[in-house]
Amino acid sequence: MKDRLKWVDELCFLGETASGHTLVMDGGTEHGGRNRGARPMELLLHGTAGCMAYDIIAILKTAKEDVRDLWIEIDYSQAEASPKVYTRINLHIVITGKQVKNDEVERAIKLASEKYCSASIMLGKTAKMSYTYEIREQD
Repeated sequence: MKDRLKWVDELCFLGETASGHTLVMDGGTEHGGRNRGARPMELLLHGTAGCMAYDIIAILKTAKEDVRDLWIEIDYSQAEASPKVYTRINLHIVITGKQVKNDEVERAIKLASEKYCSASIMLGKTAKMSYTYEIREQD
């Protein structure tokens, strides 16, 4: 597999994924960028949340849970000095559905975070990863 990253100008880059999708990354104006896209480190966090969400939804669907919505709030800390690696990441998973079982959600998060989500497992090598959740009943 090959992805490609192309420098556009200043601190702006255009990424082309192996799956044929495009994304824009740029730096903030305080660093010489023009704020035209997400920061690379933001994409790392969102990729991890996306990986977890993908696995959790797949596991809950297999368990026949009636999930109607899912989002993840990302709370994190970074090292003060360069390299400013993530030192702590909490993913708060909010699931809305009809009679979604607590034990199935816990199982899905455990499987995703310990077995299936490569991104969270990889980030867990440098950051303290934690996962919290809430289930909201759909009316």
